[in-house]
Formats: sequence, structure tokens, C-alpha cells
Amino acid sequence: MSPTVPVSFKELLDTFELVSMANPLGEYQAFICRQTGKIYCHSDSEDFAEITDELPHDVEDDEKYIAVPDKRELDLGKPMVLDFAREFLPGAFDEVRYIFSKRGAYQKFKALLVRKHALEQWYDFENKATEQALRRWCEFNSIAVTD
Repeated sequence: MSPTVPVSFKELLDTFELVSMANPLGEYQAFICRQTGKIYCHSDSEDFAEITDELPHDVEDDEKYIAVPDKRELDLGKPMVLDFAREFLPGAFDEVRYIFSKRGAYQKFKALLVRKHALEQWYDFENKATEQALRRWCEFNSIAVTD
């Protein structure tokens, strides 16, 4: 697989965040064209009508296009939270693990972070982990990035 034309990392990160936000319902997809570097975004939902492109007819061709992953595909859900808790909240690790064994975990986790005065630390950790994971994904998939 040959490297793609360079893709803006900022644009890819923004697209990744949108795909991750919408994908519990599978409402949003994005693909990178390996030949032009263009990112095509698509959704059948009215909520995303302004940011939806018409997909190329051959978007299923894995040699020409690659789907932008979501957070779960890059293990940026529960595994990342547990890594954070292990490193920054070791005294609350069991509580965090318990929170993530139930529904509504992120809301309860955020409340715990506020109580522990660790919310900003979490956001910094999450942003760095997301960027590192997305850059690794790009490297693995021979996607050249700029910025």
C-alpha cells in the first residue's frame, strides 16, 4: 500500500471526533482518499446535512479509500479511562473500574473527576492519548499527515 497524499492532521482529528461522537448510533462515516488526501464525510441523518459529502461510487475500494476510525476502534474508551485512573487516581482505581461496569459510566466518571479536582488533567490526558493513537493509526495505514 503506497502512502497517501498528505492529509491535514487537524482536519482528520476534527473528523475523527465527529465520527466518534456520532458512531454509537452509526450515523456518521468518513473516508480518506489515498490518492488525493480528501476526506469525504457522509451521514443519512438530517443532523449532519450541512457537513455531508456525496461519497465516490468506489468508496468501498480499500486500495483507494480508508474509513476514519472511531474512538472504540482505537481503544480510546474504557481502556484509556483505566490507564488514566491507574496513573493519576490510583486510590480511586477500583471505584473507576466499578463505574465502568455499569451504564452511564462517563457521567459518573466526570463527577468523580470533579470531586477529585482532576477534570483538566483528564482532558489533557485524553487529548494526548487521542492524538497519539490517531497518529499511530495514520502511520500503520501509511497515511501521511501535515500539521
